Amino acid sequence: MSKPSGQNVIRLRGVRHNNLKNFDLDLPLNQLIVITGLSGSGKSSLAFDTLFAEGQRRYIETFSPYARQFFDRMDKPQVDSIDGIPPAIAIEQRNAVKTTRSTVGTMTEICDYLKTLWPHIAQLYCRNCGQPVRKDSPQQIWETVQNSEFRIPNSEFRNFVEHRTGFEPVSQRWQRRVLNRLDQRCN
Repeated sequence: MSKPSGQNVIRLRGVRHNNLKNFDLDLPLNQLIVITGLSGSGKSSLAFDTLFAEGQRRYIETFSPYARQFFDRMDKPQVDSIDGIPPAIAIEQRNAVKTTRSTVGTMTEICDYLKTLWPHIAQLYCRNCGQPVRKDSPQQIWETVQNSEFRIPNSEFRNFVEHRTGFEPVSQRWQRRVLNRLDQRCN
């Protein structure tokens, strides 16, 4: 592995927390880092009590004083210096909620954001013919109904528009426009 350059590292100097005894460490950014070791060797102290705590503390410092008052006070880790650390989130191995539905996405609440993102970037396709589904305006729907081979008699269509049930609510403006067009077609 290539040695990380000065810009692309988290630089820890003089780390002294729990079992960590005054050591220096450079961790590369934008790479997966695995911390291993014997029980009690300081893995959690390094990951949670030092790296995460400092990343979270610096992130919260960017908030306004008003917003910061709602957070618990976060102490600085016992280090001489930490440079290049980005804002951080931590996912601990312990799970307080014992359910099969708990995932990393639900614990970090990322799923909530994804649920709002997918409908905006997704393309819906018809399950029968496989064609992309498009959003039609009331004008396009009217033209399709009037120009199709399977024509609905105006009286039935009027009845459908006036007494819609089981469908999403239709704005009164749209309903008036369709009924006015029906009246124009009948005359």
